[in-house]
Amino acid sequence: MARALSRRDVLKASSAVALTLPAMPLRAAAPPPTAITPDLIAAAQKEGKVIHYTSVDLPLAEKVAKAFEAKYPGIAVRTERSGAERVFTRIAQERSSNIHACDVVQSSDAAHFVVWKRDGILAPYVPEEVAQHYPPEHKDADGLFASYRVYLCVMARNTDLVKAEDAPKSYHDLLDPKWAGKIVKAHPGYSGTILTATYQTARDVGWDYYEKLAKQRVMQVQSASDPPKKLALGERAIMADGIEYGVFQIKETGKPVDVIYAAEGSPLIVGPNGVLKSAPNPNAARLLQSFMLSAECQQFNVDLGGLRSAHALVKDKPGRTPMKDIKVMKDDAAAVEKESEQIKARYVQYFKV
Repeated sequence: MARALSRRDVLKASSAVALTLPAMPLRAAAPPPTAITPDLIAAAQKEGKVIHYTSVDLPLAEKVAKAFEAKYPGIAVRTERSGAERVFTRIAQERSSNIHACDVVQSSDAAHFVVWKRDGILAPYVPEEVAQHYPPEHKDADGLFASYRVYLCVMARNTDLVKAEDAPKSYHDLLDPKWAGKIVKAHPGYSGTILTATYQTARDVGWDYYEKLAKQRVMQVQSASDPPKKLALGERAIMADGIEYGVFQIKETGKPVDVIYAAEGSPLIVGPNGVLKSAPNPNAARLLQSFMLSAECQQFNVDLGGLRSAHALVKDKPGRTPMKDIKVMKDDAAAVEKESEQIKARYVQYFKV
């Protein structure tokens, strides 16, 4: 059986490919903003399909795809969903085999876009709404990607099993012996969300937190979307990390879960979207990129998906704590990209998984 590629393998391969290419001049600025025009729609409809690789949870990704198909009849969206680390590896494997199957790519690990930009595989494209309504920190200066989804990695509780007054308020509270065998968390080797959150938490709280947490007989799952589900089922009482929007979605169906924003701060997760330079359906790819970064789709994500948004015209759903009222850790995609293998190795050293 072939060995699965690690991120280190992928980075080595990317560097090897880069050395064979002529030096390319740096872009001076992003391209002019592009509006959705009848010509773009017609060209996209002529292509008839678009393929999106994403780490967004499948129910929401499919709802967005259906909304796009309804708005632009004749263009079928094929959604390929996997964990962010697997999306990253798949792109690398296809590239090394000269396979061009993906049109638009999204990852919950923003560090992947550092690599993809450096390797020159993203196409410059700036949707009009990105130019008009996204702050600088949420759009690439060279116009190669922008923040499709913004959310927090949070703690949470099963409200039937843990009363509000008894719930942990901080990461250090999880180290209390009373929570041993009652905690669930996800894995940074599978989930880009958790890789990013692990970096931020280790930086701001300390690696000794993870070393001690590993002794609490923690249930270890893969995806960042899994802990809220385990919480809702009552399999664990407390979630150490997981997607905020997953807790929102489950809570709004009447299940006994609620978010806990840690006193030390909640990791900020940014999931960019970008068009691949080798997109087999380039016009449909640009149209999908414009749609996904529009106020219409972003508000859809917030209302139905529980996400946050970088789009200035999008509002938080009533009843949810506004971002301005939450202590949030600072993201650093470049640092995550640089330290990813060390983060995963140290994590596995503690959790033995």
